[in-house]
Amino acid sequence: MAATDQTRILSLYEQVSYTSGTGGDVPTDRTGGLNLGTALNIPRGRVFSTFVQSHRRAAKDLCDVLMRTSSAIQLIGLAGRLRDRLNENLFIYAVSFVILHKQEFRNLRLPSIVEVFPHKFVPAEELTKMQVTVNKLPPNQEAQLVIEYGPEFASTNLKPEHRVSYWREDYGINSHHWHWHLVYPAEMDVPGDRKGELFYYMHQQMVARYDMERLSVDLNRVEKLENWRVPIRDGYFSKLTSNNSGRAWGTRQDDSLMKDFRRTDFGLDFIDITVMEIWMSRLMDAIHQGYMINRNGDRVPLSDNVTTGKLGIEILGDAFEADASLSPNALFYGDLHNLGHLMIAFTHDNDGAHKEEIGAMGDSATAMRDPVFYRWHKFVDGIFQEYKMTQPPYTLEDLSLPNVVVDKVGVLRDNQLNQLTTGWNLREFEASRGLDFNAPNPVMLRITHLDHAPFNYHIQVTNSGAAPKKVTVRIFIAPKHNVRGLEMSFMEQRLLWSEMDKFTETLKPGKNQIVRASKDSSITDPNEFTFRDLGPRPPPAADGSAPPPANNEFNFCGCGWPEHLLLPRGKPEGKTYQLFVMLTDYEKDKVEEPKGPRKCANAVSFCGILDAKYPDKRPMGFPFDRRPPPILNNEMDTSVADYASLGNISLTDITITFLNNQLKK
Repeated sequence: MAATDQTRILSLYEQVSYTSGTGGDVPTDRTGGLNLGTALNIPRGRVFSTFVQSHRRAAKDLCDVLMRTSSAIQLIGLAGRLRDRLNENLFIYAVSFVILHKQEFRNLRLPSIVEVFPHKFVPAEELTKMQVTVNKLPPNQEAQLVIEYGPEFASTNLKPEHRVSYWREDYGINSHHWHWHLVYPAEMDVPGDRKGELFYYMHQQMVARYDMERLSVDLNRVEKLENWRVPIRDGYFSKLTSNNSGRAWGTRQDDSLMKDFRRTDFGLDFIDITVMEIWMSRLMDAIHQGYMINRNGDRVPLSDNVTTGKLGIEILGDAFEADASLSPNALFYGDLHNLGHLMIAFTHDNDGAHKEEIGAMGDSATAMRDPVFYRWHKFVDGIFQEYKMTQPPYTLEDLSLPNVVVDKVGVLRDNQLNQLTTGWNLREFEASRGLDFNAPNPVMLRITHLDHAPFNYHIQVTNSGAAPKKVTVRIFIAPKHNVRGLEMSFMEQRLLWSEMDKFTETLKPGKNQIVRASKDSSITDPNEFTFRDLGPRPPPAADGSAPPPANNEFNFCGCGWPEHLLLPRGKPEGKTYQLFVMLTDYEKDKVEEPKGPRKCANAVSFCGILDAKYPDKRPMGFPFDRRPPPILNNEMDTSVADYASLGNISLTDITITFLNNQLKK
């Protein structure tokens, strides 16, 4: 695809609409005009939220029109004509959706959502100050302006919960959450292998990583929000505006109560907390009965031990996320996840009496900033874990790998063994090209964020077989001690294990040395493109050497976990973590895939592959997704160390030290 197409696509995300060209033939209705369905029902300058079913319907109507374009030029022309008629957030969502999901646009890339919507990441006060500064500059003066964005801009540390605001408000995790729900949207007729299970696993891992971060600053693990009739202890004040109309996100005072939803301005029916409780009860009944009831009244068995059809966790995930096209019975099991987000987002103005805007929990790009997000998703994960506890433990055959022994494992950083470091780093984005500015001079957003020094895994393995053996290498990390400083049992630690990497390796007979760089992790997205990155390719260098590869040569979708948050923060004095390395039989893990290049093939552990099957036959989170067998190798199984009695598993203590200064990478 021509580089000019990428440049033109970028203009759709900027302040000035792209208007040249007609885009060729445009799909029309029988009256000869564009049929945008409900896409025009969301006014410009208002919040667009994929947690709202009517908004998802509007997005689908618009995406259906844009998906019928057959070339970049046609998409650019059509989108340029529609842009000024549509809600700004809906427009960006739909264009991004089409670029990600349409085969013809495989090589186009999305700019960072931070640059498109700076207001979702930077306080309104800072943006306003910068806009005033921009307006005061003489027209011919060239100057680069900088907005400094610190790690704790929205609050002080007077309240214990604010100790982890640097993590919740990190631009990377919030961008990831927005992108993930763009790649795997609800009710958009997007085929995705094991989509419901991915919904469960990605959010479970988010909560696990948040709990690890809390333990790093001596906070208890997050408590689930399961009683909706008691006050929510922690409030949240984002300091953000919801859109370029300048309206502030709704705020939540400490000890606010969830209330029945009684607003009429979002196209939703009234929602009672009692109805939410009924939906929860029906899901719990289904889990313990071992089946759900579909629309025809038939039983849909729930089990992960199946050889054909969907795993039970996938069926449950489809029902919980309330994708009406995938849920066995959306009317019966409800819309618990999405409406939970909305009811929390409107605790401050549940009936619209004060005409207040939705809270941060109502947008996938801002929800992770709010402490209650993790309480809500700890509840969501609790339902999934209730199901997982009904599944039989893995057997010795499931867990072991004959003739393969992991002799030694270590992580190496700057020639230091098992000693990793974290600290602060800087990342720059160009805010002036987003929808908040119309600035002739660049306005840079300089963000301070947590980061880690890069490191390598070193794994020594012996293959005692006579032939080469292909294996899957699975790497997890978890804190060794709880908040009281006590070493954790298997069940206390089970939900803290965070996936770090998963890859395949062929072992030759005898000794093998595997070296794997942290930057190659299967959960992270190392490619974070900005407007500058996606601009025209630079000319050849003066010495005649070729320029760097064009961005359309990368296989990218922006869905993965941020690479700079691969490691938990640790402590200034050092904190002990356990590194779990397991080798499994690739012949039992592999999935038959169609040939050809894959879209969105990075960060496969959390994001899968858009046009192929999830590349691992095992349940996501294996082997920690189920309780352990009571007896392993004729011994009681009480801690993860008992798993390490198997030759194909290794458990290693490592230390992560938080330096609290600028990292040199």
